[in-house]
Amino acid sequence: MNLLHRSAAVLALTTGLLALPAHAEVVQQNASGNPVYEVEAPPAYSMIGDLLIARPLLIAATAVGTVAFVVSLPFTALGGNVKDAGKALVVDPGKEAFVRCLGCTTSGYKRD
Repeated sequence: MNLLHRSAAVLALTTGLLALPAHAEVVQQNASGNPVYEVEAPPAYSMIGDLLIARPLLIAATAVGTVAFVVSLPFTALGGNVKDAGKALVVDPGKEAFVRCLGCTTSGYKRD
């Protein structure tokens, strides 16, 4: 196994281990004012599918969206919707690729 294969394996395992903690989201507050959390704990097969299939596709979508954004920039600037185009083509796929927990269906980053 050469250095590239070892590095790729270590990176994949490290990414998987870092994303293992369950994703918790504050849903509401109870009567005493304490937050009530909704925990999304995806199964292992969901995490593996996300790591091997969804994340590479989302990273590719972010890269393609970035190229499309740069190519369309003169037209979106003339139309006045640069911010909307950037959010749709670059930010949204990037949030799903890099911020969402492994195997979760919702993004952990809630600011727009």
